[in-house]
Amino acid sequence: MILAINVGNTNVTVGCIDRKKTYFIERISTQLNKTELEYAITLKNIMEIYHISPKDIDGGIVSSVVPPLSETIRQSAFKIIQKKVHLVGPGVKNGLNIHIDNPAQLGSNMVVNAVGAMESYPLPIIIIDMGTATSISVINQKGEYIGGVIMPGLNSALNHLAVRTSQLPKISLEAPEHAIGKNTIACMQSGAVYGTASMLDGMVERMEEELGVTATVVSTGKIAKFISPYCQHKILYDDTLMLKGLLSIYEKNCRYNNTEKSTIRKGDLS
Repeated sequence: MILAINVGNTNVTVGCIDRKKTYFIERISTQLNKTELEYAITLKNIMEIYHISPKDIDGGIVSSVVPPLSETIRQSAFKIIQKKVHLVGPGVKNGLNIHIDNPAQLGSNMVVNAVGAMESYPLPIIIIDMGTATSISVINQKGEYIGGVIMPGLNSALNHLAVRTSQLPKISLEAPEHAIGKNTIACMQSGAVYGTASMLDGMVERMEEELGVTATVVSTGKIAKFISPYCQHKILYDDTLMLKGLLSIYEKNCRYNNTEKSTIRKGDLS
């Protein structure tokens, strides 16, 4: 079992997973001013809730799109489990064949989701991740990451709308009874839910047209669980996609490190 952590702009997703099962998945708020010790206490408390001891953990891995917190979270995880904690990035093997203009620009969250999806679903795959931003990644029939889309996240857009307009309120994310709203809140809810679902359907159609084949469409993220059912395309929701990807990358690097050590030992003997 490993401790897997993804640091997003709004939430830090924490889970324990192995090849048999996902033991838990939880989200805590991303806070830049939190110290290493404060995050360590939070991680320890979460593990205790699920009756998981640090002794049960073989190691850890962190992916992050918040650079100021990357090392803080990695060190906080190490403080608890006292075992190696990998940080997804340069020097960490991920096994993903990336075919974009500048592979170094690909966010670690998109890398991890792609790795997790390729292990779980048939190619080609379109991955929708709905968080602070909504990202869509495309993996072709050859298992190559060929690009995607990044757009404002639904909650971010709604919050901005409420702040920048004098008469539009903040709303709860609920699907109204009809697409044609009869009042301000219903109109906003229709735009948020049905409008976002229609946008995702449209993007999937365009991407499948460019691929030339029908793709497996997978969504992940807290918001995706709510929006996906309103899409006309069949979309598989997988909240553990990030954890699956982190587990796979962790295992790849453990095998690589063991092979490297074995090669060094053989070299020493000769």
